[in-house]
Amino acid sequence: MMSVVRPPGDESTVRQAADTPGCASHAKRWVLIATVLGSGTAFLEASVINVALPSIQDSFSPSVPQLQAIGTAYTVSLAALGLAAGGAGDRFGKLRLFLWGAAGLALTSLACGLAANVFQLIAGRALQGLAAALLVPNSLALLSASFPKAERGRAIGIWSGATAVFGAGGPVVGGWLVDIASWRGAFLLVVPPALLTLLVARWRVPVPPTLRRAPPVDWIGAALSTCGIAGFVAAIILSPGNGLMASLLLIFGTLAVASFDRFELRNPAPMVPPRLLRSRSFFGVNTLTLLLYFAVTSAFFLLPFDLIQVQHYSAMAAGAAFLPFAIIVGVLSRFAGGITDRWGARRVLVLGSLTTALGLALFAIPGIGGSYWSTFFPPMATVGLGMAISVTPLTTVVLDAVEPAEAGIASGMNGTFARVASLLAVSIVGVAAFGLFTREIDRRVALASLPPSLRQELARSRQSFAETNLPDSVPARDRMLLERILAEAFVTSFRSIAGLSAGVALAAALATARTVRRCAPAQDQDLATMAVCTHLDQVIDVKPSSPGCEECLRTGDRWVHLRLCLSCGHVGCCDSSKNRHATTHFWATNHPIVRSLQPGEDWRWCYIDEIVT
Repeated sequence: MMSVVRPPGDESTVRQAADTPGCASHAKRWVLIATVLGSGTAFLEASVINVALPSIQDSFSPSVPQLQAIGTAYTVSLAALGLAAGGAGDRFGKLRLFLWGAAGLALTSLACGLAANVFQLIAGRALQGLAAALLVPNSLALLSASFPKAERGRAIGIWSGATAVFGAGGPVVGGWLVDIASWRGAFLLVVPPALLTLLVARWRVPVPPTLRRAPPVDWIGAALSTCGIAGFVAAIILSPGNGLMASLLLIFGTLAVASFDRFELRNPAPMVPPRLLRSRSFFGVNTLTLLLYFAVTSAFFLLPFDLIQVQHYSAMAAGAAFLPFAIIVGVLSRFAGGITDRWGARRVLVLGSLTTALGLALFAIPGIGGSYWSTFFPPMATVGLGMAISVTPLTTVVLDAVEPAEAGIASGMNGTFARVASLLAVSIVGVAAFGLFTREIDRRVALASLPPSLRQELARSRQSFAETNLPDSVPARDRMLLERILAEAFVTSFRSIAGLSAGVALAAALATARTVRRCAPAQDQDLATMAVCTHLDQVIDVKPSSPGCEECLRTGDRWVHLRLCLSCGHVGCCDSSKNRHATTHFWATNHPIVRSLQPGEDWRWCYIDEIVT
C-alpha cells in the first residue's frame, strides 16, 4: 500500500463483528496494546516504503518495472489473502495466526533489510505481505472478540488514533533512518515493533475460543484471487517493454479471475458470497473506493521522487511532507460521521471527492524550488481534508449496501478494493509516468541541440524516475544543463499525473452523485444482527457449586474471571486464565450457556450458538 491512509473498511470490521462477552478486565488493556502494535506495524510498513524507494533506486538502479514490483508485491499478498486469513483465524485460532503474522513480519522485514539484490527484495516484500495478511485481519478479530459491543467504541478510538500515529510517524522516522544509514533502515525499523507485538501477544493476550461453526477456509478461492490480481498487475507493469509476456500474464490473470468467479458460485463456503459480487449497489460503492484511493495513491507514489530527486529534500523531510495529510485525516475524520448524519452520505462523499480532486490538481502547480509551505503544503492539506471527509461516509455507504449479517465480509471486501486501487495506481501510473518522463526528456534534449553522441550516451544511461547516470566524461556545464532537463522533464510528467489523479477523483464525485442514493434511517444494528439462541430451554435456576473455580481450587492454581454454567452450576475460570476451565467444562459436557460471575457483569454466553443471550 503506497499511501498513508488506512483502508475505510478496517474500523467497521471491528464495529460490526458479533457481540461477545469479552475477556477479563485486566487482559483487555494487553489485547488493545497488542492489536495496536500489530495493526500499527503493518501500517508502518505500508507507509514507510514511500520514502525508501528513491534510495533503493540509487542503491540497486532497478528498472521501472522492478521498482513498481517492490512497491506492489507487499500489497498483492495483503489484498488477495486478507479475507482468507481472517477466515483461517476463525477456524484455527485468531491468536495463533496473529502470532504467526507478527513473527513473519519481523523475519521478512529483516530479510528485506539484508537483501543483496532487487530480486531478493521483491521476494521479501511479497513474504512481508503474506505475514501482514495473517496479522491485520486477526488483529481486528482479536479486538472485536475481546471487547463487548458496549466497550468497543472507546477501544476503537484508541486503536484508530494509535495506528494513525504509526502511519504518520513512519515516513518521518523511516526517512531519518534512510538519511543516516540507508533504505535498509526503513525495513529494519519494522523489526522491533513486530517483535514487541509478538512478546505482548504471546505472554499477555488470552486465547479466544475457536468458533465451532466456522466454515472451512476457501484456500482455492484465495489462490485464484492471488493469481488473478498478481497476473493483472504484472501485465500492466511489463506492458511497455515486453508485450508478449504482458499478454500471457493478462490471459493468465483473466483465466484466474474467471475461475474464481465460477468456483465461488459452486463453493458451499465461499470466501466472497456470490450475492455480494452481483449486487449493483455494493459494486457501485466499491467502485467509488477504487477511484478515490487510485487517485490519491497515484500522486503519492511519484511525490517522493519529486521531493527527493528534484526538489532535493532529505528523505526525512520528504516523510515529514506527508504529515499534514496524515494529521488532518486522523483528526478530522472523527467529525465526518456527524456531518454524514446531518447531510447524508451522498452529499458528503461528493464534497470529499471534489475536495480531494482540488488538492490533487494543486500538485500540478509547483515547479522547481520554493518553500514547502507555499508549494506542497496547500495540496497536501487539501487532499487530507478531502479524504478526512470521505472515509467515514464510505464506510457508512458500504454497510448500508448489504444486509447486517454481511457487514463484516462487506467491510473486509471494501478494504480489499482500497488495496487493489493502490496496486493499480502504482502499476498504471508507473508505466504512464515513465513514458511521459522519457518523452519529455527527448523533447527537451532536441530543443537543447545536444550533440548526437551525448544524446546516445544519455539514452543508454537513463534508468528510472528523475535520475540518469551521467558519464564522468560529461563536462560540468553540460552536466548542469542535463540535470536541469531531467528535473524539468520529471516535473512536467508529475504535473500530468497530478492532473490525471484529479480527474479520477472528479470521476469518483460524479459516480457518487449517480450511484449513491439517500439511505433510509438506520435500524437498530443490535436487533438486526442478533441471532436467536436455541438453547435457552437448558437454562435453570442454579446456585454456584463453589466460591471459585472448582478445578483451580483443587489444584491450587489462580483463576481469572469466573463463569457459571447455567445447566449444572459448575464454576470455571475464563479464557484469560491459563487452564480455561469454563471452556473445558463446555467441551466435556456440551452444556451451552454460561453466565459471568464478575461483579457488575450480567451477560450470558452460548458456546454453541456463539452469541450473547
